[in-house]
Amino acid sequence: MNSPNPDILDVIENEYPDRKTKLELAAPEFSCLCPEKPSQPDFATIFIEYVPADHIVELKSLKLYLTSYRDVEIYHEAATNQILDHLTNCISPHWMRITAQFNTRGGITTDVVVESGELDEDKIPSSNATRKENLGRIPSEK
Repeated sequence: MNSPNPDILDVIENEYPDRKTKLELAAPEFSCLCPEKPSQPDFATIFIEYVPADHIVELKSLKLYLTSYRDVEIYHEAATNQILDHLTNCISPHWMRITAQFNTRGGITTDVVVESGELDEDKIPSSNATRKENLGRIPSEK
C-alpha cells in the first residue's frame, strides 16, 4: 500500500515570528482512495489554517505532499489527522486547524475538523472573508 511522504515538506523561516499572523490555505484538488473500494477515489477541499511560530510551510512542497495521497487507501478521518500530524511535526506552529470537506459520495458528505495547540481567540487573527465561505473565487469550484 502507498503512503504519503511527509519528507517532501520544506520549511521557510518565518520572517515575523513575533507578529500575530494567521495563514489560511485552500487545496481544492485533494484526492485519496477509499480503503473499502480502492478503485474509488475520494475528492476533498483541504483548508489549512495556522498561526506560525518560527517556520512556515513552503507551498510547492505542500502541493506535492498533498498530491502524494492520490494513490493512498485511507479513511477521511485518518487522512485529516495524518495531515495535521505531519504539518505540526514539520513546522511546530502555535496553533493549527485542518478542515477536510469531502465531496458527496453515496449521498453523504463528510467534513472533518482537527486542531492542534491552544491559543486565546484574541491571539488568532480573524479574517473578513475566507475561502471556506467563498469558494467561488477558486476556478475549479465555480
